[in-house]
Amino acid sequence: MKNELTRRGFLAASAAMAAATAFPRITFAQDRPLSLTATTRVIDVGGRAATVMGLVNGSGRQGLVLDPGQRFRVDLTNALDEETIIHWHGQIPPNVQDGVPNLPMPLLQPGEMRSYDYETLAGTFWMHSHVPVQEMSLLAAPLIVRRPEDLTSDRQEVVMFLHDFSFRPAADVLAEITNGAAPHDMGGAMQGSGAMAGMDHSGMMSGESGHMNMNGMTMGGMGAGGMQMDLNDFDFDAYLSNDRTLSDPEVIAVERRGRVLLRVINAAAATTFWIDTGGIPARLVAVDGHAVEPMAGTRFGLAMAQRLDLEIDLPESGAFPILALREGARERTGLILATTGVEIRRIDDLGETESSAFDIDLAQEASLRAARPEGMRGLAPRPVDRSHQIMLGGAMQPYLWTINGETWGNHTPITAKSGERVHLTFHNMSMMGHPMHLHGHVFQVVTINGRAIDGAIRDTVYVPPMTMVTIALDAGEAARWMLHCHHMPHLASGMMTEFSVTA
Repeated sequence: MKNELTRRGFLAASAAMAAATAFPRITFAQDRPLSLTATTRVIDVGGRAATVMGLVNGSGRQGLVLDPGQRFRVDLTNALDEETIIHWHGQIPPNVQDGVPNLPMPLLQPGEMRSYDYETLAGTFWMHSHVPVQEMSLLAAPLIVRRPEDLTSDRQEVVMFLHDFSFRPAADVLAEITNGAAPHDMGGAMQGSGAMAGMDHSGMMSGESGHMNMNGMTMGGMGAGGMQMDLNDFDFDAYLSNDRTLSDPEVIAVERRGRVLLRVINAAAATTFWIDTGGIPARLVAVDGHAVEPMAGTRFGLAMAQRLDLEIDLPESGAFPILALREGARERTGLILATTGVEIRRIDDLGETESSAFDIDLAQEASLRAARPEGMRGLAPRPVDRSHQIMLGGAMQPYLWTINGETWGNHTPITAKSGERVHLTFHNMSMMGHPMHLHGHVFQVVTINGRAIDGAIRDTVYVPPMTMVTIALDAGEAARWMLHCHHMPHLASGMMTEFSVTA
C-alpha cells in the first residue's frame, strides 16, 4: 500500500531540487576560475548515513553548470586524504588536461590544486575520478554546458544523476566482483599483468562460454546469437537518483502543462538502466550531449557513462514519477515531478517484474539519427583513411575482460594520424555488453551489424554480446588517448587500451 511521503515536506524537497538539479539561469563571472573540490560528504541512503566522495563547487553543491560559450576555467583541489584525478567525460580538453593517471599528468596529491582551461562542448556531460574504486565511491558529478536556446526556451531543466551504491568499501566490492582478479592499478602507473594463458585472439577463454554465475551475478536476456547473457555481476545495496532512493526521492516542483528538459546521466559503476517516464510521452533530443532527430517514446535505455536529454510536456496537474529501472532486475530508483498541491505517494524501490535486457538487438541505437543546425547531420562525408577491428572478449571465471585478447599494460595501441578519418569496428565476442568510451574525441555510429546508418554522435557506445558496431571519427590531437569499457570492474581487470594518434 502506498503511503503519503512525509519524511521531507514538499516545499523543502522542491527547494533542494531547485538548488541542485533544476539549475538557475546564472551568468558566471569570466574573470576568475570556478572552484571545484574533490572531497568527502555524507548522504542518507535508506535511513542510514553513508560517507561518500563528491565533486563540490564553490557554492557547496555537486557539479558545475556553464553558460553558452563559457570556457572550462576551473581550479580543482584535492581535499581527500588520498591521490585522485578527474576526467571530464565527453569533453575534448588538451591531452595534458584529460585526467588519466600518469597519461601524462600524475595524480593530484592530497591538498594539491590543479588548474584547467579549455574550450567546452555544449550539452549534458559529467566528470568523474579515473580511479575505479573512487568512481564507485561516488566521486562524480554533472557537468552541464548550456546552449543559447537553453537560456531562451520556455522549459525547466532537471538533472537525473544515477549511481549504484554499496555500504561496503568500494575496494571490497571490486575485489568480490572480480574474484580478486583486478591487478590493474588505475591509481598508480596502471601496470597490468598481461593477458592470461589460454586466451585466444577473440578474448574468449579456451573451452569457456563466458556466461558463468558468480557472486550473485544476475543471469538474464538472450544475446544476438541466442545465448544467455550476463547482465549484472553484483547486487548493490541501493540505486540512487541524485543521491537518493525511492524511499525518499527528490520531488521537483513543476508547472502545470509545463515543459521539462530532463538531463539523465548514468554515473553507475556497473549498472545499465531503462528510463521510464510512466506513460507520459517524451522526446529524446540528445545523447551524450549531442543533438539527435527527436525520437518519441516512454522508455529509453542508458548504459554506463551515457546520457539522455528528454523533453517532456506535462499534463494539467499531478505527480509524475520518472523511474530508472535496473536492467534485468526489479530494483529501481528515480525522482518525481509534481505540480503544486498534489499528494505525493511512496513508490516501492522494487518493481513487480524484472526489466528486460538493454538493446540486445541494438534497435534503439539503430533508430538514432544525428541532428545538426542548418541541415548538417553527423560528420562531413569523406573517404576513410584507416580502419581497425577491435575484438571485445572476456569471461566471468576467471574474471578477465580484454581488448584484442590483451589487457592494459600488455596492450597493443590502436594507431592513427592526426586528421585522418578513422573507422573503429567493435566486435563483442563475450556474453556481457560493453559501453566503450574513447577519450579526446567524439564519433558517429555509422554501422550496426553490417548495416550502414547515419547514427548518433557520441562519446560512449554500447556493444551488446555477439554484435558489431562501427564508429567514425576524425583523429585529433597527437597524443595517447584512452579507449576502454566503462563498466568499472571490466576496466579494473584490464579492459582498456590506447588510441595512439601521431602527427
